[in-house]
Amino acid sequence: MAVWLADMWYSRKQRLTGKSGAMKHLPENIKVLYIASDCMEPYVEIITVKDSKRRQSLCSSDDSEAEELSYHDVLPVLSDHSLLLDDHHLEKLAAQMPARTRGYQWQLVYSTAVHGSSLKTLYRNMAEVDSPVLLVVKDMHKKVFGAFSSDPFRVSKYCYGTGETFLYSFNPDFQVYKWSGVNSYFVSGNWDSLQLGGGGSGFALWLDADLYRGSSFSSPTFHNAPLSTNEDFIVQDLEVWTVQN
Repeated sequence: MAVWLADMWYSRKQRLTGKSGAMKHLPENIKVLYIASDCMEPYVEIITVKDSKRRQSLCSSDDSEAEELSYHDVLPVLSDHSLLLDDHHLEKLAAQMPARTRGYQWQLVYSTAVHGSSLKTLYRNMAEVDSPVLLVVKDMHKKVFGAFSSDPFRVSKYCYGTGETFLYSFNPDFQVYKWSGVNSYFVSGNWDSLQLGGGGSGFALWLDADLYRGSSFSSPTFHNAPLSTNEDFIVQDLEVWTVQN
């Protein structure tokens, strides 16, 4: 069945006619959907922008609605409640992630609130993961930052990852730092620490074995500014999400 949908957005200057015939303003956060198909009468549905985005994220790729909507307007669906990510974070991050991650639910692999603060536990929880991961950190100054890694975190003698890997921060404005092409020091991990980016005076992001202390410096790998409030920081909460089909 072919189903088509037309979106009508109204700004503050545009108006709708009420039952009384008088013109009234339509709030900016309201979306009017006109829906029709071959087997039903056309109808109009009024929903909020947030509801619209949630619905879009659950639509099948076969729907013409999904084909017409920009991925930048779609919020990912999370398997669990996040203590660190709100809709604003999700929208900004999803727009930066590679196309191969789109349309899949985000699964919570590790959380300090659930699993305790241990890098060994983080590695153990990712032993069977074979998909990209999103690292989210909140420091004691309430700043949220982290990294998208093309590969799950693991102990390795050598650096791993691809140019899909990037860093980000909300300060509070969103900043993203993509691969510079200078070197390939994307991710490296051992039992004592996890590191992302390198080649300069320090790692772009470094976390200790207890996932309690960390540091962030500018690095040639991403040409990033320090992600945290201070170059050395204390972790308040940390989560790792994976995108699996």
